[in-house]
Amino acid sequence: MDLSGLIRAVPDFPEPGVVFRDITPLLADPAAYAAAVAAMAEPYRGRVDHVAGIEARGFILGASVALTLGAGFIPLRKLGKLPSPTLAEGYTLEYGTASLEVHLDALGPGDRVLVVDDVVATGGTLVAAVELVRRTGAEVVAVSALLEITALGGRDRIGNGVDLGVVVSF
Repeated sequence: MDLSGLIRAVPDFPEPGVVFRDITPLLADPAAYAAAVAAMAEPYRGRVDHVAGIEARGFILGASVALTLGAGFIPLRKLGKLPSPTLAEGYTLEYGTASLEVHLDALGPGDRVLVVDDVVATGGTLVAAVELVRRTGAEVVAVSALLEITALGGRDRIGNGVDLGVVVSF
């Protein structure tokens, strides 16, 4: 199934010069959504205990991937959104800076984790997510994303021995 036709380009969002890749048409198509989740999950079947999804679209995809894999779901949230004690990791976006947090007790040594997000762009968010999961003592098995914007070079930033699986590239 060609999923790329269901991901629309929105120029100048959230600011001038940025082309936002909108996955909502793909999510609205049940067959396409199921195909995307299956493609994101299948390489990691039997290899992970938890899926860590990055706020916000990584929650949508990550929770579905976790259910598909029979794994637990761990939210990686924006600063100040989690109620219990947390670890935090800052990062740079194409258009600003931000931080991710995870509960201190969400993961630990021996846990095998798949990090999930919707897009690999410059890689800053995923680098922060991988580092945050590693700081809990857990092992990052891989990163799985729905799409990659290859011209932005995020794959090279993630590096560090991390397996990166992508369903659609632009």
